[in-house]
Amino acid sequence: MRWLRAAGIALLALAALALLGWEVLALWIDGPRSRALAGALASLLVLASASLGRRARRSRAARLGLVLLPCAVLGWWLSLEPRLDRDWAPEYAELPRASLEGNRITFHNVRNFHYRSESDYDERWETRRFDLAQVHALDLFFSHWGSPWIAHTILSWQVEGEAPLAISIETRRERGERYSALLGFFRQFELYSVVADERDVIQLRTSVRGEQVFHYRLDVSPETARKLLRVYAEGMNRLALEPRWYHALTQNCTTTIRLLVLAAGIPAPFDWRVLANGRLPELLLERGAIASELPFEELRARSDVTQRGRDAGDAADFSARIRTGRDRAR
Repeated sequence: MRWLRAAGIALLALAALALLGWEVLALWIDGPRSRALAGALASLLVLASASLGRRARRSRAARLGLVLLPCAVLGWWLSLEPRLDRDWAPEYAELPRASLEGNRITFHNVRNFHYRSESDYDERWETRRFDLAQVHALDLFFSHWGSPWIAHTILSWQVEGEAPLAISIETRRERGERYSALLGFFRQFELYSVVADERDVIQLRTSVRGEQVFHYRLDVSPETARKLLRVYAEGMNRLALEPRWYHALTQNCTTTIRLLVLAAGIPAPFDWRVLANGRLPELLLERGAIASELPFEELRARSDVTQRGRDAGDAADFSARIRTGRDRAR
């Protein structure tokens, strides 16, 4: 049928345009530092694609060229390698590492900054040691900065007699560099695990960046929490030796958590809310992964720790203060 054929051609044309758009952005964003050279390469790519497209019906060589050209751009893009030796922003300057001796685990380069603003802070990197048997619970924080559909996720291990240990999977940014959702889809940021005092990563979001933060207690056994912490430790040690690219869709703060959860042998069936992670708490409650019997909307309202985080400020008992009344959220 003609209309079906026409629809197929239209869809193919749209797919080709979308692919060309990605190629142009890849050359502009990840290509030469010279804007003139990057622009010239992108323009040549568009002209070559248009020329091949006009001749594609009559020429097999042109059709082959339309296939090989994006393959060449993709091959170049995949060849770009992440690095460890950039001029990193101070808050990402040190790579966290972990060592395990028997049941005793040590985390090096634990960030514990005190912030007056995003650019004004006191730097402090620490070493923390504890027995894995002291890990008794696991919490999950969601931080919203805009759309309710998207959030930043942070896991925090509760350690008996010690301050909670938070791990936030982020982009490792260079000095003066800022995160961009668009750039996150390209090869602009290395993947980084911020291993930190819980006050550092939560107070930064509630009081400095003005984000809305929610806290949930996960319904996992201490053994599961310990196993996941081991997997996290192994992952950060690999990153310290072999850097990896961050990707806003496939290797972000939530999809990376899911991969680590799977590596720990914990079932985590895929759901669209893994990508629209602002809706992830609802999914976790449905699956019984959040320890609460409340309806979701009530649970969410009670789990908002934004104001408590702002009120606690830099207090030494920050983690205890934001959990005040936590049992009401069960």
